[in-house]
Amino acid sequence: MHLTRKAIGERIKEIDVVIEMLDARLPGSSANPMLAELIKGKPALKILSKQDLADPDRTALWLGHYNALPGVSAMGLDTSMSQPAKALIDACRKLAPLRGGMVKPMRVLICGIPNVGKSTLINTLKGKRAAKTGDEAGVTKQEARIALDDDFYLYDTPGVLWPRIIVEQSGYNLAASGAIGVNAFDEEVVALELLHYLIHHYPQALRERYKINDVASHTDETLLEAIGRLRGAMQSGGRVNTTKAAHIVIHDFRSGALGRVTIETPVQFAAWLAEGKQADAERALRKEATEKTQKPPRHKPHT
Repeated sequence: MHLTRKAIGERIKEIDVVIEMLDARLPGSSANPMLAELIKGKPALKILSKQDLADPDRTALWLGHYNALPGVSAMGLDTSMSQPAKALIDACRKLAPLRGGMVKPMRVLICGIPNVGKSTLINTLKGKRAAKTGDEAGVTKQEARIALDDDFYLYDTPGVLWPRIIVEQSGYNLAASGAIGVNAFDEEVVALELLHYLIHHYPQALRERYKINDVASHTDETLLEAIGRLRGAMQSGGRVNTTKAAHIVIHDFRSGALGRVTIETPVQFAAWLAEGKQADAERALRKEATEKTQKPPRHKPHT
């Protein structure tokens, strides 16, 4: 992460446009706050990837949110787009109209969290397997330059998460999406958080996928158990294997088997972020107070 931050910091000086790929199902949570510090007012193109898995109404909300920001443009992207390279190049040229031609070629940096679909997009842009892809965090390991046109250069960077996630709900959402490695979180906890959100916002999706009619009467725990029973996630003694049931729920979300769902809106994320910043500030004050009380008193030297 430190090396990636350093590489982006050095490269950004000569970059004309920064592309940040976001997961359309969790755009706010998948936006890297570390990148916001590094780009320092550079024109930005936000690409909402995997929009074919996301709620189209909520994608429209997020696109409107980003397009309303100064110096920012946003577009949705999925595998059905016939000419993604042209759409991407055109959007970048609009953001930096004074760049172009062999004397002043367009230089674009593309960033994104792990498993957001960046390598897949680059392969599509190049028309061949230009970047290694995989459904796991951290496939791209080093920066690479790709020529998309005679005067258009795209610099790829490794997917990276920021050092500390201060928005609690973002941590759950990132884990559910696959941006966080499986060994770094408890699948059952993440599945319960996901089900809690879906019960309140997408009950129909749960009914259709798991054939459970009384979704609203369930808590996240009882619904996970019901899903486990229906899907045969059982262990000895007739007990539900909740770990296996959690794996099923997370897989169904990632694969799109639950339907087109988006697990945060701009308004929801803004509230979560405000709470996270407040909690982080309070945590910092407590830490400072603790350090002051634990610091040994300074003794005056003998004269």
